[in-house]
Amino acid sequence: MLRILGTVFAGLIGLAFGSFLNVCLSRWPAGESIVRPGSHCRNCDHTLSWWENIPLISWLVLRGRCRNCRTWIGWRYPLVELAVGGLWAIFTWRYMPGFLEKNDPAVFYIYYSVDLIGEIAFSWLLIALAVLDSENLWLPDWITLPGVIFGLLLVIAKSALDTLSPFHDTVFGSELKMISVEAWQATLTCIEAVLAAAALILIIRLIYWLIRRREGIGLGDAKLMALLAAWLGLPGALLAFALGVVLGALVAVGLLVVPSKRTGAETWAVAKLPLGTFLCIGGIVSSLWGQPMIAAYLRWSGL
Repeated sequence: MLRILGTVFAGLIGLAFGSFLNVCLSRWPAGESIVRPGSHCRNCDHTLSWWENIPLISWLVLRGRCRNCRTWIGWRYPLVELAVGGLWAIFTWRYMPGFLEKNDPAVFYIYYSVDLIGEIAFSWLLIALAVLDSENLWLPDWITLPGVIFGLLLVIAKSALDTLSPFHDTVFGSELKMISVEAWQATLTCIEAVLAAAALILIIRLIYWLIRRREGIGLGDAKLMALLAAWLGLPGALLAFALGVVLGALVAVGLLVVPSKRTGAETWAVAKLPLGTFLCIGGIVSSLWGQPMIAAYLRWSGL
């Protein structure tokens, strides 16, 4: 019962944070404050009352339209709220058994808390970047670069907490030394993964420019790959990249078969697709099921 209640509570909090994220996604590209003015219709400036601000429910009650001017609000709002709420509920459901275990050492609860906070923050960042890229072809540095640093700090913290686990046969005098050594090794591994993931995009970008003499992939995608590697490790980031490329290819093929989208071969050829959005979706899938997917691939390939 406690696991269910905790999951429901996390999902409700996620819906609220998803609603706040929608405000950010609407105002960040325009350079507006996310604090003032209060929530309002962007078409008629109608200030929303409290019941028009309830995540998901208000959109359903209003049938996706402004109460004052009847302007269509858009599907992005409920989808973002559902995505954040759903992911936060899934991650909480996964971690709740650890929190409910009464006999675990205190360091385990701290580790679970750090890991859970990292998962929900990571999903929030990826949803934000996915929408920004799909709507504006924009992956802001002030999200991706701090995200890389945050991921690196999370790796260091988890490494230190893992060293303090009772499963490590160490005495107090040697624990600090072991923590520093393992944290340093984890930091180096994370930095190597970040550089390798960013280099992958930069190499593809260079090859495309040499062939087409035209920019095909933005630098923001390289920074996004670095962020994915910092949080997921290099194997998880490569899985996210593979999933993103496949998803992007499917979308491109879909656009090709739609008559209205392929009017003029040259126009279609230079159409821009939000690679960052596909990478973010791949990153979310990798964070949820990356380990079993990678393990299944290794078994299938015989590696």
